[in-house]
Amino acid sequence: MKFCKIIIVLFLASGLHNAQAQNTDQPSVKYDQHKVFTPLFYPDKGNELRTAAGTPGSKYWQNRADYKLNVTLDTAQHRVSGTSLITYTNNSPDGLSFLWLQVDQNIYREDSRGEATSPVTGGRFANKTFTNGDEIKGVYVIKNGQAEKVDYLVTDTRLQIKLKDTLKSGGSKLQIKIDYAFNVPEYGTDRMGRQHTKNGWVYEIAQWYPRMEVYDDVTGWNVIPYMGASEFYLEYGNFDYSITAPANLVVVGSGELLNAAEVLTPTTINRLAAAKNSDKTVTIRDSTDIISSNSYPKKPNLTWHFFCKNSRDVSWAASKAFLWDAARINLPSGKKALAQSVYPVESEGNGAWGRSTEYVKGAIELYSNKWYEYTYPVATNVAGVVGGMEYPGIVFCGGKSTGGELWEVTNHEFGHNWFPMIVGSNERKYAWMDEGFNTFINKVDTKVFNKGEYFVKADVQKAAADMFSPDAEAIMNTPDVIQANYLGYAAYEKPSLGLTILREQILGEERFDYAFRTYIKRWAFKHPTPWDFFHSMDNAAGEDLSWFWHEWFFTTWKVDQAIKGIDYNQNDPKQGALITIENLEEMALPVTIAVKEENGKTSIVKLPAEIWQRGPTWTLAYKSTSKIVTVTIDPDHQLPDINPENNSLSGLQVPQGVTAASVVKTYLDAIGGADKLRSITDLNILSSGSLQGTNVNVNTKYKAPDKFYQDIIAPSYNNVVVSHILINADSVTIQQMNGTVVMDHTIRNQTKARFLPFPELDYAKSGYSLELAPVLQVVNDQLAYLVTVTHPDGVRVKCYFDTKTGLKIKQLTDTPGSTVNEFRDYREVNGGIKIPFDTQTTLLGQPVEFKVSGAVANSGLTDGLFIK
Repeated sequence: MKFCKIIIVLFLASGLHNAQAQNTDQPSVKYDQHKVFTPLFYPDKGNELRTAAGTPGSKYWQNRADYKLNVTLDTAQHRVSGTSLITYTNNSPDGLSFLWLQVDQNIYREDSRGEATSPVTGGRFANKTFTNGDEIKGVYVIKNGQAEKVDYLVTDTRLQIKLKDTLKSGGSKLQIKIDYAFNVPEYGTDRMGRQHTKNGWVYEIAQWYPRMEVYDDVTGWNVIPYMGASEFYLEYGNFDYSITAPANLVVVGSGELLNAAEVLTPTTINRLAAAKNSDKTVTIRDSTDIISSNSYPKKPNLTWHFFCKNSRDVSWAASKAFLWDAARINLPSGKKALAQSVYPVESEGNGAWGRSTEYVKGAIELYSNKWYEYTYPVATNVAGVVGGMEYPGIVFCGGKSTGGELWEVTNHEFGHNWFPMIVGSNERKYAWMDEGFNTFINKVDTKVFNKGEYFVKADVQKAAADMFSPDAEAIMNTPDVIQANYLGYAAYEKPSLGLTILREQILGEERFDYAFRTYIKRWAFKHPTPWDFFHSMDNAAGEDLSWFWHEWFFTTWKVDQAIKGIDYNQNDPKQGALITIENLEEMALPVTIAVKEENGKTSIVKLPAEIWQRGPTWTLAYKSTSKIVTVTIDPDHQLPDINPENNSLSGLQVPQGVTAASVVKTYLDAIGGADKLRSITDLNILSSGSLQGTNVNVNTKYKAPDKFYQDIIAPSYNNVVVSHILINADSVTIQQMNGTVVMDHTIRNQTKARFLPFPELDYAKSGYSLELAPVLQVVNDQLAYLVTVTHPDGVRVKCYFDTKTGLKIKQLTDTPGSTVNEFRDYREVNGGIKIPFDTQTTLLGQPVEFKVSGAVANSGLTDGLFIK
């Protein structure tokens, strides 16, 4: 240690390297390696139930629930009634003197706990109408073939049965019979419901029978009530169920239809047979069949009999309005399954649900080949009122979804057949173990489906500000606790990104994929905990990832990697360079550095996260052969760095004679010149983009000197206004998703600085100050001048101008978390000016690229357009 210290002192004193470029405007360092790389992450050792290797132990057990269900759908009353016969097997080592069941329809009661905890503003999981919930007619235990009434108590969405005789451990069985009914709500917390179409009601039925709560080795009975956001935790078993409905309805459900000859015509059966042998979609029922009495057996009612093996749940749908098509699914073992879709005529079309079965088939085949083979005989996609919800072998997707949006929701909901249908985690506590894992495999899937038809490369940096906002919450929270505006990140996007970083940056695809497949195989049809997942991944991948699990899943720590400086040995680039990087925030992740030299040489350097075990600063010896032009951390934007402004550093100084004023003038000349820009009285721009698979249209209007209007609309969601901005002199209004953004004086000024076009025309006026950074900046591998503009009201705006073209390529307000806009593809419009036809920004925290489809200047816009 003493020897090393002496060498370092001599090295620094000898002047072997001199600073060539430094990032001086850096925030304070928060990083502490001792907090990240703690040796005490895992709380306990393994045992005979759950091993330290992440496998079910030699004495692992779980209980079982088999169901025989018989119900009737009354379409006149919109009512389901019938009987549930449950065979419950107690495999635990404990005797059970009482049982708990879920009666989820009670969430739709006006006095439900879910209703009481719903915000007054509503939301996805809030009730829109009320029912009487599950109307329990009788609860019985079957003994010696006789039904005996039992003492039971309903508490919100839970039902407790108090047994006269304890259900013994070690595989003892008990049969429970429940007579019940419920009215089908029109909107059932976006998980079930009914929708009126021109050819009749579409019923999507779920949470439709009393279900056993899980009794496990972790908490005993799992009795968290159903309140909307948190989903389900269920036992596995076989389901034998029958639905009686009017004969002109088509019924589809989880599992296999056992009595096709009784409920389908010979023509329909023949079409289904053809579909089972076709890789192309085959029509089973078309629009003429909907109105034809020959399309169903001549009876007033039909009973549809289904069987679903080794499942945790079943759901079904029914309607006389259904179109129906299907195709064969080819599984890796050689087995076949059936992909099918049912949807009303309002949803048909090749740009919409006409491709649904293709999407179902593609998703199931890709997941089966990559992770674990699909386990059900049929995969059914249903179009209706539910925007997106998953059940074993059947999913409900929004009937208005089209194109890439329909692929996204179909792919996502069927991905749930792996998480949590095959791997049965506790959704009510750990939403990320199904939503996050599923979102991850969705993205792997989308990259290859139909040669990447709907794949868009993620820019993780642009989403970082929202994902790691001041309101961020840790992933490891129950979904009912996570606030609605962050649930999408905590349950879906952040855990998905974590797995992506593990796969692409830490382990590599081969090691990660093997470990992830091992986890699925080990815990298929079982109940893993988060610790089982963490242990299993560590062991199968051969990597202690405890530091990553801790920082990513248990904290709200952030990532901020920065280039601090570039030095040359002996002040000679040919003698090699020293590149110093910093880890300024609390999270540690691997580092990727792209280096470009003056002689054209380029290099990629990858460093493991373990460099940060040495502290917040690391110096890399780089074998340069000429002067370094640029050094960039995370050049492909694969990490959620909250401050990408310090990710790049140029080794080049701004040329002599270039000033802030000259940079701005060059830009104004490049887009038409100051005189032409001043002659623009108004500007109307139409553009469009895609926000997480949903198409959005943008209508932007500007009228000189200080009026601005912008609407961003989602056409497929009844033209809902995603964002609305109105600026009229000093008046500024912003609305997002129908909520008004509260603004103070500073935010209003920042908004005006961001959105009003051609502000550079004012920069020479009194009150403005311009500062040119002395070192060239790097924007998407382009060298740029950075001009920081301070407005008279104190707002600071950073503008980046391409050194070659003079065009503005990037702009942001100099405040934490501000939106970054990047501009490309400048084109001329009437009036002789140029505007960017491609803008990359963020909307609702998500990266989005808007492309202009039309732009008109001086069209005579009236002042009335800019009034609230």
